[in-house]
Amino acid sequence: MSDTTRHDRTAQQLRLLSDALDSGRLGPIRRLVNTLSPAEIGNLLESLPASKRSVVWGLVDAEDDGEVLVHVGDDVRESLIAEMDPDELVAAIGELDLDDIADLADDLPGQVIEEVLKSMDRENRERLEQVLAFPEGSAGRLMNPDVVTVRADTTVDVVLRYLRLRGDLPEHMDHLFVVSRRHQYLGRVSLGMLVTHDPATPINELMDDEQSPIPATMSEREVANQFSDHDWVSAPVVDENNILLGRITIDDVVDIIREHAEHHALSAAGVDEDEDLFGSVGRAMRRRLVWLFVNLCTAFVASSVVGRFEGTIDKLVALAVLMPIVAGLGGNAGTQVMALMIRGLALGQVGASNLYTLLWKELRVALFNGLLMGAVLGLIVLAWFQNIGLSIVIFAALTCNLLLAASAGVLIPMTVRRFGFEPALASGIFLTAITDSMGFFTFLGLATLLLLN
Repeated sequence: MSDTTRHDRTAQQLRLLSDALDSGRLGPIRRLVNTLSPAEIGNLLESLPASKRSVVWGLVDAEDDGEVLVHVGDDVRESLIAEMDPDELVAAIGELDLDDIADLADDLPGQVIEEVLKSMDRENRERLEQVLAFPEGSAGRLMNPDVVTVRADTTVDVVLRYLRLRGDLPEHMDHLFVVSRRHQYLGRVSLGMLVTHDPATPINELMDDEQSPIPATMSEREVANQFSDHDWVSAPVVDENNILLGRITIDDVVDIIREHAEHHALSAAGVDEDEDLFGSVGRAMRRRLVWLFVNLCTAFVASSVVGRFEGTIDKLVALAVLMPIVAGLGGNAGTQVMALMIRGLALGQVGASNLYTLLWKELRVALFNGLLMGAVLGLIVLAWFQNIGLSIVIFAALTCNLLLAASAGVLIPMTVRRFGFEPALASGIFLTAITDSMGFFTFLGLATLLLLN
């Protein structure tokens, strides 16, 4: 389904829900909600104001409650959990896969987690406790410990009889994992190989040992990169002794990729990707206020630069008209470079070894663009103000600002990462501050030197 089709469908569902809610008819709402998948229900709930969301949440089938909680952001999840009593919440969470329970664990009351653990059999309780022992954002926390393992010295016939006796397989199971007597990972064998080979074939002849297992301590971002690079559907997770702990499947990786994409898009503006679209005004205000204060400080820096050239502007009013052009073009050029840098850092394509090569390339691009755009802008200024000196000033200022913008676009994300912060986190604020301040300084400074002396 294309993004346009999905958006149109969501908009149509919202209209139907709003009409039904306004009329007080709950029957159509219940019927509509029960035709949707948990992910679609989650998307709709995030699209509704708190009062309407509460009504719709109350009409969701209890069997879907847990899955819906998995598919909403942290803020919305918190509001939905607050409306559920402990017994209802325990029942909803208990229906989920272990990796989904682990994903929700940090948002659940401690009493609920204890009750969920008590309701499990010993094996599943120990598996969940093992997963929860790993830090959030690691492969160990992401994995599902429900795996099907076989021994290398068995035959296809033995494995097929074991699978028939088992009765069902975990979701997204495309391979069985081959382990030693000590449960160490040796390789994998695909289900397709099992059903197409002679029953007497030993498993060690079909085993694929080329897929490297994922260490439980690997970050989820690196896990996503591994899946993308190797086109995996599932992958084994092991501890430091190569003991098989669980598996990660493509559905979990897709969620990671989507979350990271939202994080990069929103962090560039200093906004939390888990923020409830219709959440409380106070919470949204507090979260955004920090970056607004930062922006205020940087704006004062730019204003102070302009203030130092107040006499120059008074003598040549045209400078006030042209200042935003130099600053704006510099900001746009820097944003282009910074977007590429943040993407490169996220994919591991940029580091100390190639930083200066990249910087040199971007400076050359900025120089050529600055000369071209500066010439065009200079001709426009000459035709507009009939002042060749002003044309030369804006030509030089724009070229210098684009060079500065390219440098800032490369170095700001690297500097932010060097200090241990997320490169996408509000880098645009600092970039704009530099391109505005230095754009004004270069333009007004050159004008003072060349036109008024």
